Amino acid sequence: MIERCHRDTRPRSRPRLHAALAVAAVGLLAAAGATVLPGAASAGTTLGASAAERGRYFGAAVAANKLSDNTYVTILNREFNSVTPENEMKIDATEPQQGQFTFANADRIVSHARSRGMSVRGHTLAWHSQQPGWMQNMSGSALRQAMLNHVTQVATHFRGQVVAWDVVNEAFADGSSGARRDSNLQRTGNDWIEAAFRAARAADPGAKLCYNDYNTDDWSHAKTQAVYAMVRDFKQRGVPIDCVGLQSHFNSGSPYPGNYRTTLSSFAALGVDVQITELDIAGASPTTYRNVVNDCLAVARCTGITVWGIRDSDSWRASDTPLLFDNAGNRKPAYDAVLAALNNGTPPPTTPPPTTGPTTPPPGGGSCTATLRDGTRWGDRFNSEVTVSGATNWTVVVAVTPPQKVSATWNGTPSWDSSGNVMTMRSNGSGNVFGFTTMANGNWSRPQVYSCTAS
Repeated sequence: MIERCHRDTRPRSRPRLHAALAVAAVGLLAAAGATVLPGAASAGTTLGASAAERGRYFGAAVAANKLSDNTYVTILNREFNSVTPENEMKIDATEPQQGQFTFANADRIVSHARSRGMSVRGHTLAWHSQQPGWMQNMSGSALRQAMLNHVTQVATHFRGQVVAWDVVNEAFADGSSGARRDSNLQRTGNDWIEAAFRAARAADPGAKLCYNDYNTDDWSHAKTQAVYAMVRDFKQRGVPIDCVGLQSHFNSGSPYPGNYRTTLSSFAALGVDVQITELDIAGASPTTYRNVVNDCLAVARCTGITVWGIRDSDSWRASDTPLLFDNAGNRKPAYDAVLAALNNGTPPPTTPPPTTGPTTPPPGGGSCTATLRDGTRWGDRFNSEVTVSGATNWTVVVAVTPPQKVSATWNGTPSWDSSGNVMTMRSNGSGNVFGFTTMANGNWSRPQVYSCTAS
């Protein structure tokens, strides 16, 4: 999550944080409740329309006080099909006094978006930052109850209007420890994140529930691995979590990593959606923007991208000129790179459809976890290895992206659907690790694990 730049007191070298789904494509249309594309643009000519063709959304963080700016609103309505309120849903904005809730500015953004067929991401329900003074002064069980009441009241107010919530934001520490961030919420007990997710599910059962954080883009980082372990634990124990948000604030101190796609696909393999929630790139490199979009398109469960602001002048890091439009609202080269990447992308596989929650096993079965790792690459093909945990007799469904084809397998018994792109691998007594070789045929997208069931 990101605060407005005038509220940010952290060093500039460390990305600040902050804190839908597409209105016309795949199953996202039903989730968003939308019936038209924003701005009535033809598909392929704007960011939102092109993303929707790929079964995704392309959104922007929006400030209520900018909705009277004609240039700002013109770009918003024309280009985007998803909106995230920048500050208006945060704790200090929605509950400035304990038990006294105010939603006027957030309601204004939600009404604007929904009236134009845009979906809305809610940001954020529980966070150590931007707490009002009354919450900052609380601790222990009183704070825990106040936090849960806040989650319940805000999520209930927007029930049916928000397609996804950043339930908890930035709960892990930076650095190499992989530890939770020391905060007043953490000191209420290590289960506070789980409690927040359960309260959010009860209050708004139709919304997807996300964990959102920054500096979790590099797969090798301890913070990324710590968040991954938490999500894996939640999925295994049935804690309601549907998605992971990567803020992706890239600059010289936190550059775009070469293993970014691995991070996206590894989280997706846990059975959650992945969303790029607060994207901005210092200097707005067209190449880096294109890489980010291509990485999302290569992962079937990467459901959308949100840029944190519209014009450079609207950014919390305005001096870094990190967005797709300049101060005057003109498209920058990065915009052209993003639109081209969206239009060249390949629609995600639709058989079987990505799951949106825990896998439903066949009668007499149970759940398990399948984690895909990249193997050796050659000039025309590459290996993948899948490790299954939680079962000795298992069935795993994996998909490759056309025109890729699986040319060899080991340590399992495979079968394919009619397209030849979706493989069902069953255990054959050779252990809990199986592998396969994929002929790239010009497409080097990473295979996706869709489900794991135990028998």
